[in-house]
Amino acid sequence: EELLHDSLFSEVSSLYPPFHKPPGLFSSSPRCANLTLPEDISQLCKDEDNDYLAERSVEEVYYLWCLAGGDLEKELVNKEIIRSKPPICTLPNFLLEDGESFGQGRDRSSLLDDTTVTLSLCQLRNRLKDVGGEAFYPLLEDDQPALPHSSSSNELSAAATLPLIIRERDTEYQLNRIVLFDRLLKAYPYKKNQIWKEARIDIPPLLRGMTWAALLGVEGAIEAKYDAIDKDTPIPTDRQIEVDIPRCHQYDELLSSPEGHAKFRRVLKAWVVSHPNLVYWQGLDSLCAPFLYLNFNNEALAYACMSAFIPKYLYNFFLKDNSHVIQEYLTVFSQMIAFHDPELSNHLNEIGFIPDLYAIPWFLTMFTHVFPLHKIFHLWDTLLLGNSSFPFCIGVAILQQLRDRLLANGFNECILLFSDLPEIDIERCVRESINLFRWTPKSATYRQYAQPPRQPADSSGTRSASLSCFSADYQEAPRSDLSRDSIKLDDLKAEVSPRISAEDLIDLCELTGPSHSKTPVKKTKPSKPKLLVVDIRNSEDFNRGHISGSINVPFASAFTAEGDLIQCPATATLQSFKGRVVVIVGNAVKNTAAFAAHLVKNKYPRVCILDGGINKIKPTGLLTVPSPQI
Repeated sequence: EELLHDSLFSEVSSLYPPFHKPPGLFSSSPRCANLTLPEDISQLCKDEDNDYLAERSVEEVYYLWCLAGGDLEKELVNKEIIRSKPPICTLPNFLLEDGESFGQGRDRSSLLDDTTVTLSLCQLRNRLKDVGGEAFYPLLEDDQPALPHSSSSNELSAAATLPLIIRERDTEYQLNRIVLFDRLLKAYPYKKNQIWKEARIDIPPLLRGMTWAALLGVEGAIEAKYDAIDKDTPIPTDRQIEVDIPRCHQYDELLSSPEGHAKFRRVLKAWVVSHPNLVYWQGLDSLCAPFLYLNFNNEALAYACMSAFIPKYLYNFFLKDNSHVIQEYLTVFSQMIAFHDPELSNHLNEIGFIPDLYAIPWFLTMFTHVFPLHKIFHLWDTLLLGNSSFPFCIGVAILQQLRDRLLANGFNECILLFSDLPEIDIERCVRESINLFRWTPKSATYRQYAQPPRQPADSSGTRSASLSCFSADYQEAPRSDLSRDSIKLDDLKAEVSPRISAEDLIDLCELTGPSHSKTPVKKTKPSKPKLLVVDIRNSEDFNRGHISGSINVPFASAFTAEGDLIQCPATATLQSFKGRVVVIVGNAVKNTAAFAAHLVKNKYPRVCILDGGINKIKPTGLLTVPSPQI
């Protein structure tokens, strides 16, 4: 380009217009910079041939061509561009001691071959012959369902209910999803909310890399940032990276290629150099693999995604001394197991099979160390929609799939089972983890080291609250007197059941503040209450003021010496609520924790403790006094 400007080439330079790289999704130059419109705008709309497929990019058409049954290798073999050679013919005639060989012609595959093979689109056009033109131009602004109304729209809505693996191989369905996502991504970040909404249905594999970047909120001049990082100067971590890369997801042809190794090295070095306060832990390579695979030709985007993913899900996991972060994470995880599956939790604790023995590689690499890439894509499609506590639910869902084998086995068998994890049905795992996530009160997974507090000035850029109760983090919510307080790690470890905040309790009980009448008014909803509040203070304290709808089971007289519940009307109510959320409220933390632990021993799921006890609720004026018996 510089040479062409020289006076020597002045005659020919005009024949070569300068090459402008087309602006991509995250480029800092506007896409319409060189856009010229004809004088007569109607010239644009002449669609005589109605060949909408020809207007799509080559990548999209090739992807759809493969889905419709195209096989590139077969085409090249037919045109004799790929020829197989008998191995005997590849032997050289003469070898020197140093390994140099003679008498063997250069292999054709290593020589330039400028043959062009035209792939026939007949099969693809045949598949798409029923697709109307509307499918190529989806309307984004109206509230209609995203599926176009054509003869095939019924088939499409039917396709939307099929399992994900089938949907990903359905040419028509993929065409619709790709066109829709392509439009939405071109309007990123303006259409961020709609990308979130559509990603909940599914993400088309062709655009997964870009969609993940949008879900992670990547923005800015990522190319320039990545190019500015020094990826060449040797650093102490180089040796460890060199050792790890040849062991990371090497069953995949892209990642095991020499080019793949070089890209791995650059992206990992860029991350290590640009985060001087964090260190390279083994497992970081596995974490990088999905992003590198999806953005193989865009290292800057792979790096930007990885840099956005780690602070959200693995904040401070890669500190030089990360033991306090990981210990807290694993303690909350074991509380989640007790919350969702007390029977399994009791068994694992009895045999001493604690999360420290199996779950560190799960969470440190966000499951990339234990699952192959094709499973990780489907798992992370959902993970990226959840908040930083969603991985706990995935962990519990994995344990529940192995539940029968774990309950039947002792310590040694469990260790063996996890050293070579059996086949996990990832679709089921995703379904169950979403269900577990919905059952978990937001504050139950509160972690002191989860995230730095957000600056309030950032509020304009964040997603709207209505959209993302699923994805908003408890840590990001504004703090109040009713929020959870952080406690020492040892105290946290001593408690079997998680704590929930007073905010969550008020929210779930649907209590409203003191109105004109003296008693709190419950919202008029005939639905069954979502949870049961068990007040374990003695009956005198209970009668002085309690949360409306709560039952009184005094701690002193609740359990027999064996740890079983003593029968009485209140415990009968408690038993009828087995399976829904039970919140233990009291004065002394020790008592509430012990009461909750007894319930877990009796296989009560979804038991939690009110953080700060009844004293947190007193200032709110939400306590009621029973009417005196006349």
